[in-house]
Amino acid sequence: MRTFLITSIILCLLSCKGNIKEPLPTTPNTKSASIEYAKGFTIEKMASGITVIEVSSPWPDAKTAFKYALVPKENLAAITLNKEEFDAVVYVPISNIVATSTTHIPTLEALGVIDKLVGFPDTKYISSKETRKRIDEGLVKELGNNESINTEMAIALNPEVVFGFSINSQNKAYETLERSNIPVVYNGDWTEETPLGKAEWIKFFAPFFLKERTADSIFKEISNSYNTAKALAKKAKKQPTVLSGALYKDVWYLPAGKSWAAKFLADANANYPWAHTNQTGSLNLSIESVLAQGQNTEFWISPSQFTSYQEMQDASIHYLQFEAFKAKNIYTFAKTKGETGGLLYYELAPNRPDLVLRDLIHIFHPNLLPEHELFFFKPLN
Repeated sequence: MRTFLITSIILCLLSCKGNIKEPLPTTPNTKSASIEYAKGFTIEKMASGITVIEVSSPWPDAKTAFKYALVPKENLAAITLNKEEFDAVVYVPISNIVATSTTHIPTLEALGVIDKLVGFPDTKYISSKETRKRIDEGLVKELGNNESINTEMAIALNPEVVFGFSINSQNKAYETLERSNIPVVYNGDWTEETPLGKAEWIKFFAPFFLKERTADSIFKEISNSYNTAKALAKKAKKQPTVLSGALYKDVWYLPAGKSWAAKFLADANANYPWAHTNQTGSLNLSIESVLAQGQNTEFWISPSQFTSYQEMQDASIHYLQFEAFKAKNIYTFAKTKGETGGLLYYELAPNRPDLVLRDLIHIFHPNLLPEHELFFFKPLN
């Protein structure tokens, strides 16, 4: 896959400082929300009514965690807290937000709060029909590009929260927003290494809108669907071999063994030649290395952005050496696009891993899900 080549890059930090008041109640008066798969955040419900969210993985190898206090608006008069203890204090439920990653869109829609979205960078990459309609009606403002969000426009929108996405702690745009007393809250769903771990970040968004029960119900349905499909895949009598990725400037990029993409292949009961590798991102290999291990694989998934066999042949004669190419057993998500060209896979797949897994099971084991209609992955032209 080449998700590493198209990854959005954005935003950085936050604080809402105020006068020091009484500290929050300590551990004996807290209740932890149930997080089953996600590793990058925790939620604590305080006896005072405050919700504390701690994000330990805002980006890969983050050295510090971020702590946010969510204070119910209806209880403001009765609650005191030490704002110095938090990277942001947010008064909930919020009604005006800026989001920065397309993966935020399906979550907001599922929770029924997409009407709270007022700004987004690079709106052209949003594929959802519901949100595109709001963009066309002028209800969601374009805020520039992911690398340098238009802070003047963002500040003019006066959002109660900016849901940030960043690959590190260096982002001047976020610092500018913070100086304007606009809370920036990091969402690290993309750092999770398992499909259900990514999807469970719907529980991260929910407390900002007082939608915890809705999020729990939605995630339970998704996880049940995913685990049911995974159990079904185990019944397959044959484990097909699968190749992934493609060449980019003479380097073949494909999913490492501990990556999100490789986990899908394992749960679909496929034999992936690089499943034993320990990295969590991508492997950078030579064509000789890939041929040695993957030339005879039966299937080929996610060959970069190619949508046809002719495109692949024109790009590199090496592709013709692979059995999956010869047998026309290559499937791509690059054909499933929104009306402005954004790839639906990048937007929706992290939120609906059950649909991804069912696609793969149908491809690898068609007898197990014979009635399934491919959603993300389609055969090459």
